[in-house]
Amino acid sequence: MIEKRPLGTTGLSVAPLVVGGNVFGWTADEPTSFAILDAFAAAGITTIDTADVYSAFAGLAGGESETVIGKWMQARGNRDRIQVATKVGLLPIDGAKGLAPKTIAAGVEASLRRLRTDYIDIQFAHVDDETVPQEAVAEAFDRLVRAGKVRAIGASNFPQARLASALDAAERGGFVGYGVIEPNFSLMAEDKFPAGYRQFCIDRQIGVMSYYGLAGGFLTGKYRKVEDIVGSTREPWLGGYFNPRGEAVLAALDQVAAETGATVAQVAIAWIIATPGIAAPIASATSVAQVESLLPALTLTLGPAQKAALDAAAATPA
Repeated sequence: MIEKRPLGTTGLSVAPLVVGGNVFGWTADEPTSFAILDAFAAAGITTIDTADVYSAFAGLAGGESETVIGKWMQARGNRDRIQVATKVGLLPIDGAKGLAPKTIAAGVEASLRRLRTDYIDIQFAHVDDETVPQEAVAEAFDRLVRAGKVRAIGASNFPQARLASALDAAERGGFVGYGVIEPNFSLMAEDKFPAGYRQFCIDRQIGVMSYYGLAGGFLTGKYRKVEDIVGSTREPWLGGYFNPRGEAVLAALDQVAAETGATVAQVAIAWIIATPGIAAPIASATSVAQVESLLPALTLTLGPAQKAALDAAAATPA
């Protein structure tokens, strides 16, 4: 049985892994998505992270992932056992992006319809919006919480200073504040969510669900030199990882994998799980086999020397 972790002060708890929903309705069709979701749920991983904009970035309309998740929950009759996190702010609503109160309200209503539910467990602001006063954003989200349409709210991709000022604005207004943050964090991106920011979240009791834990596939160990990706669709995503940090991280992963008998990807995920302040990394899978390959990371214990070696590699200048 997977032991769940509290998600800050939201009252929610998560398994130490969250299902990444960006592939559903895109690189994973509906039957495949259902099978993937079934496999995660059977393993006790019942928090799903998605967004209204998935998968508009791939040329689709957006909302495809939410639609698949909604159909799956309805088909399985398991809404009360599933936690859904989604996001608003990047998919145009009536032609507008961002966090204007009317955009937030309309976006959440659209997500509720696609998800076939009357509440969202965690509603994220997908990105910060400096054009809207933070008090107005806080009031808009607070209204949704008080209406029972949202259980908790979170901030995705927020700089530390903006998260801090948003929390202060909510407190001044007597509004529900952000209880969760979703940053980019991996062995290749430790500097994007550094120790000082992690400690800030611990101090303010902000839950953390991190994304991009395998750095787009670089931390699977499949790509060892830049020639492996030249001319491929991965080149724009992974090209910047072939540097001294990438070499140090892969070498450390190889060593720990050899010592533990785990795969490189499992070690990379286990490192995130072992990092103080992180409730759970988000991981996507496009097949049941990939789900099964991720699960051993949840029970992989890194020794102090192994964790220290990985920490040092992550801190290597790029």
